Order: sequence, then C-alpha cells, then structure tokens
Amino acid sequence: MLVLTISNQVYKQWKSGTSKGVSKWLFVGQITASTGFTVYSVMVDNWVFVVTNALMLVSALVGIVIVLKHRRAERRCAQRAEMPAGASPARA
Repeated sequence: MLVLTISNQVYKQWKSGTSKGVSKWLFVGQITASTGFTVYSVMVDNWVFVVTNALMLVSALVGIVIVLKHRRAERRCAQRAEMPAGASPARA
C-alpha cells in the first residue's frame, strides 16, 4: 500500500506540474528510510522486502527530483516577474 500511496503522490505532482504543499523533506525522509530498509532486507536475505523497499526508494528519488524541478521553475518565474519591462535577462 505504501508503494502505491507514494507513487500516486509522485504521479499527481508530475501530472499537475506543481509541487505546492509538498515538502521536500517528505522525500528526504523516505529516501533515508528506504535506503536503510533496503540494506537491512539484503542483509537478512528477504528479497520481497528488498524489491518493495527498492521501489519505495526509486519513487522517493523521482518525487524529490520533481519537487526540486518545480521549485526551480517557480523561482525562475518569480525572477522574470520582478524584472523591469524591457530589461534583458543577461543584464538583470
């Protein structure tokens, strides 16, 4: 269920083109937890959990990339909006 929940969140972010209200720390925490659980699952030789936790890790990595891209695009839009009329980006 958790894989589906996180994957659904990532899909909604990608589809909507925005990450408003989504904390990057959600994905940082998920990356940390999934990495630890994946390593532990390998150590105890539980391949069902290796696969599940690896999928969680991949979805968290995709999620944070999307959040960071959206935030960068928002900053660029805000900078363009602040630029005086007629000013070129190279001179600003």
